[in-house]
Amino acid sequence: MADSFKSRNDSITGLILAGGLAQRMGGADKGLRLLRGKPLAAHAIERLAPQVATLLINANRNPEAYAAFGYPVIADVIAGYAGPLAGLHAGLSRCATPLLATAPCDSPFLPLDLVARLHAVLTTTGAQLAVAHSADRTQPVFALYRRELLEYLNAFMADGGRKINAWHATLKIAEVSFPDAAAFANINTPEELEKLEAP
Repeated sequence: MADSFKSRNDSITGLILAGGLAQRMGGADKGLRLLRGKPLAAHAIERLAPQVATLLINANRNPEAYAAFGYPVIADVIAGYAGPLAGLHAGLSRCATPLLATAPCDSPFLPLDLVARLHAVLTTTGAQLAVAHSADRTQPVFALYRRELLEYLNAFMADGGRKINAWHATLKIAEVSFPDAAAFANINTPEELEKLEAP
């Protein structure tokens, strides 16, 4: 089973999304805020990197700090901090594998089987992307995309589209249920960060 997953692994690039303004975090670079002595992005990288063949980090600030994690850092091509879609656009533009898996930098508990489960459903359904679903809601930034979707994303964003859910609605999407909603917890405010630091 391990060998089988490794062969699938080779077709997937991971993308950590760390390109936002983090306004609810007071404008601080969220991925570099510390949780239990490590940057939030480091927690996400440690959980996603073993699931993929290679990894990219989308960041628009502090590129040297993100480069210290040991992976290529790519900035948005589309100006104006246009959100997760701009990060995804940058990732698909640089992706050298057939598939791209995404996760946000502020998700320190993301599932260790995220990519394997998304991949299984993507390949059996023929969908254009597979996305996690938990706690009665879709988790749109935890997804697995086919690289050829870049063409569709270019057209959507050229028309002014910026909302990830709106773009997903134009595609053939497969949802994958994950029972542990806590695995998709993301940290948006200093208070949420402080709460997780509490013993």
